[in-house]
Amino acid sequence: MNGGHWLLGGFCLCLWGCEGAAGFADLDAYLDEMRRQAPAAVDSVPPLRSFPVLAYGAGALRDPFQPLSDDLLASQRLIGARRSEPGRVLHPLEQLDIEQLQMVGTLSGVAGNFVLLRGAGVVYRLQVGDYLGRDQGRIIAIGDLQVDVLEVVADGLGGWLERSRTLLLKKHS
Repeated sequence: MNGGHWLLGGFCLCLWGCEGAAGFADLDAYLDEMRRQAPAAVDSVPPLRSFPVLAYGAGALRDPFQPLSDDLLASQRLIGARRSEPGRVLHPLEQLDIEQLQMVGTLSGVAGNFVLLRGAGVVYRLQVGDYLGRDQGRIIAIGDLQVDVLEVVADGLGGWLERSRTLLLKKHS
């Protein structure tokens, strides 16, 4: 019951604080003046513009936020252990991640086309079929502005997937 008395006392105190509207005379005068003024003209809403309808062409493609289907995984998976060539000597660039390599140029001649890659501060000359990167990346094409690499990476399900990567020519190198 004691809490009820405090509640009633607080309510009365709040009402007592609202007594005496004499302090609002200037506010009432301002509001009366604003009511006497003509209302400002409001511009009409502009008509809606029509926009061209665009067709979404990727609706039939696979949802990137859903796991891969078993059929798609089976078509991309390399069954068995990692491809490797027994007795093959590892190239120094196979100790580096492919992100650490930069294409700095190309060479063409009687001996064929070569790409110049910089890794760990050294420039290496490579050709189609050479390996680089930690994921058994193999050069499959050399262009004037890019080199295409095919890597073999784990798919997380006990198999391996081939993944294409492209290194672009670094300007002003």
